[in-house]
Amino acid sequence: QVQLAESGGGLVQAGGSLRLSCRPSGSIFSINAMSWLRQAPGKQRELVASVSSAGSTYYADSVKGRFTISRDNAKNTVLLQMNSLKPEDTAVYYCAAARSWPPGLYDYWGQGTQVTVSS
Repeated sequence: QVQLAESGGGLVQAGGSLRLSCRPSGSIFSINAMSWLRQAPGKQRELVASVSSAGSTYYADSVKGRFTISRDNAKNTVLLQMNSLKPEDTAVYYCAAARSWPPGLYDYWGQGTQVTVSS
């Protein structure tokens, strides 16, 4: 089993920045892909960014150039740096882990953290 602990959400004005953190624990050797997904009210959950154990990354077109996903191996943490935030980035952000790359179905989920961007 893998547990995912998220932190870093909050309220920010448009154009501002936030950094989300996800720390996995448990049987982390089984994990290859770590991702951030988000779900806005009334919308389907969407993939925001992913990073593999080898360092490969993927970004949704809507966040390219603004968001950066990275792994801090020393702290066993996955970070999502979000810059130039827009009101449409408002959503609950979920950290998720998968055994495969690229990730298809996710095996483990965090509890979610709210990000609200005011205009």
